Amino acid sequence: MTILMRVSNVSNVVTFTTKGQVVIPSKVRREFEIKVGTRAAVILTPDGILLKPVTREYIHSLRGSLKNKKVWGAFQEDRRWERER
Repeated sequence: MTILMRVSNVSNVVTFTTKGQVVIPSKVRREFEIKVGTRAAVILTPDGILLKPVTREYIHSLRGSLKNKKVWGAFQEDRRWERER
């Protein structure tokens, strides 16, 4: 199954706060169904930083991509790291 991402030619400029926070414009939040509490994967690319909302569709697209990897150990380590913060 392929998930198509909607791409807009409109460039939105945002400002980072001293804590590294950024506000995503409401039009973009609506388009990508970003609600309060939605998490985003931060992906480093050759072109810059990609924020990818972690939605049901995104999780579904990962199905099968982690076969033969030590996923459970990585998951546990990530959870431990989050608790320590």
